[in-house]
Amino acid sequence: MAIDATQPYDESNIFARILRGEIPAKAVYEDAHALAFHDIHPQAPVHILVIPKGSYVSWDDFSEHASEAEIAGFVRAVGHVARENGLVAPGYRLLANAGGHSGQEVPHLHVHLFGGRPLGPMLGR
Repeated sequence: MAIDATQPYDESNIFARILRGEIPAKAVYEDAHALAFHDIHPQAPVHILVIPKGSYVSWDDFSEHASEAEIAGFVRAVGHVARENGLVAPGYRLLANAGGHSGQEVPHLHVHLFGGRPLGPMLGR
């Protein structure tokens, strides 16, 4: 079910629960600003989710309310995960859905990092 990215943050969403340690995740990176972990339903050989540790619903919410340190830390975490997983040279895709029309399902900002094979066209028909 797609969400409305303008809704208030829901502390019971799955990513908030992962951040609190209530639900396990196969982490590949963590620092003060971000957590990265393998997607439980991978759509590519490498499919990692990167989430900020703050309570942000979408890119709009994050860009408006996050501190400079949170924004820089999150962006650096995404780059670090791509490098550490050997995705820079062959290429990779970043995807962040925001709101109902995009298909965002979890009301916590997250970036999907896909790689490990040619990924084909960007948008389905």
